[in-house]
Amino acid sequence: MKSLEQQANGTQARQSWLAVLAKAPVAALEAGWQALGDKPDYRTLRPGETGLVMVRGRIGGTGQPFNLGEMTMTRAAVQLLDRDGKVTWTGFGHVAGRSARRAELVALFDALLQDPARHDAIERTVVAPLAAQQEAAKAAQAGKVNASRVDFFTMVRGE
Repeated sequence: MKSLEQQANGTQARQSWLAVLAKAPVAALEAGWQALGDKPDYRTLRPGETGLVMVRGRIGGTGQPFNLGEMTMTRAAVQLLDRDGKVTWTGFGHVAGRSARRAELVALFDALLQDPARHDAIERTVVAPLAAQQEAAKAAQAGKVNASRVDFFTMVRGE
């Protein structure tokens, strides 16, 4: 049985890879799926479903929460099957927008990443490159913002 610390570390790792996968474009996820040598058998537990979710916000990140508005979201769930047809891992995918295939691919990679035999390979070939691309895009955007930043200051006139 796993200790609470191991469970927390596992949860944080899963949250991390799901965040990267959920932000990835469908073309990148599809390329990662096509690059897999031995695709597992799977069944769809929940086909892609699109709906609305309420987005919550906080003033300054610490104030009282408020309803910011609704956004479109798609979710899917899959189960990986072994050679005997038994369920081995279950994966879930939640993505912004209306792409059922994207949600299904996120769910497939989530299930694959839970499998210790496949985790390192999927992490190295799919998740790490996507995370690097997302960080580079974030840094480029920050560079554009910093280039147009204006610092205001007040000069004190003689007293």
